[in-house]
Amino acid sequence: MSDKGYVLREADLLPLSIGAALLGTGGGGNPYVGMLRARELIRKGAEIRVLPLDALPDDAWVGEVGGIGAPVVGVEKIEEGGECFRAMRAVEETAGVKLSATISAEIGGSNALEPVIAAAYAGLPVIDGDGMGRAFPEVQMTTFFIYGAKAAPAAIADEKGNVVVFKEVIDMFWLETFARGVSVNMGAAAGLAIAPMSMEFVRRTAVPGTVTQALQIGHTVLEARRKRQNVVERVVASTGGKLFFTGKVTDVRRELVGGFARGHAHLTGVGDWAGSEARIAIQNENLVLWVDEVPVIMVPDLIINLELDTGEPITTEVLRYGQRIAVIGLPVHDLMKTPKALEIVGPQAFGYPELTFNPLQPQPIVA
Repeated sequence: MSDKGYVLREADLLPLSIGAALLGTGGGGNPYVGMLRARELIRKGAEIRVLPLDALPDDAWVGEVGGIGAPVVGVEKIEEGGECFRAMRAVEETAGVKLSATISAEIGGSNALEPVIAAAYAGLPVIDGDGMGRAFPEVQMTTFFIYGAKAAPAAIADEKGNVVVFKEVIDMFWLETFARGVSVNMGAAAGLAIAPMSMEFVRRTAVPGTVTQALQIGHTVLEARRKRQNVVERVVASTGGKLFFTGKVTDVRRELVGGFARGHAHLTGVGDWAGSEARIAIQNENLVLWVDEVPVIMVPDLIINLELDTGEPITTEVLRYGQRIAVIGLPVHDLMKTPKALEIVGPQAFGYPELTFNPLQPQPIVA
């Protein structure tokens, strides 16, 4: 790595997708599909450079892109690949600016790959950061919008070639409403680009270093597998997270409502948690973990499901009966824990007025 960042190689895509799936807290879209699209572009000669937050001048324009819809649909309705790129170009044209880089709305799942794919099409670098440090289900739930990004112009595009531009939008909540409605009509899976942001603004508001963080997590998982180590233990030790439950999935109730996958997963404890029960609330991502009816992790902190034996991150669309999983909690970045942020991403924002956010404390990191 240099002061000008580093180039993503084909060999980086698998660890990046694994780390992004883990940070995605169950959401962000299926990372394997996103990895395949990025791999084909690199094989065709695209060079994607990842830049640190201090690499570009203050007046450079950065474009935030990401998929919008329900993750469960993304497995069945495979994207064409250029959705975010077309939405980004529509925003450039409407705003009358030229972008210098892309950045992810969220580092979670396939959405970690969306700015990589858009950058490959456009011949641009990717900024090493994102707007969440995890994944969230709604457009307004990014540090960019929480701390003042404009709601328009924005654009949404589907795999068929349809592009819808939002030229004037009152605020980020209206953008979520309009974009969600259009995405449902596009088949509940589309690409979204928001208004260009100055590099000076991105430097102040992005969660830093999350592309590199996802890569490092992915490499940790793969190395632990090669060495036949306990993958869950290695992930916990290397991220500063904490193991909160191990159990078997006994029931998953999930339905598509208003463009979101909503539901609950129920688990029966195994190992140290034998005799206990757990429940996870889902809205695309994992929102709250209860153990024996006591809430122990809640948004915006990260609730991560890993396959107990392999450490494979389990996204909500593939969660199913009989899986043996470990549930890990990871503290969210401080930008997501301010009073202003909690109004948008705290438990009350997801319909849990009875819950008061109790932040997880970071654990020592063991390399």
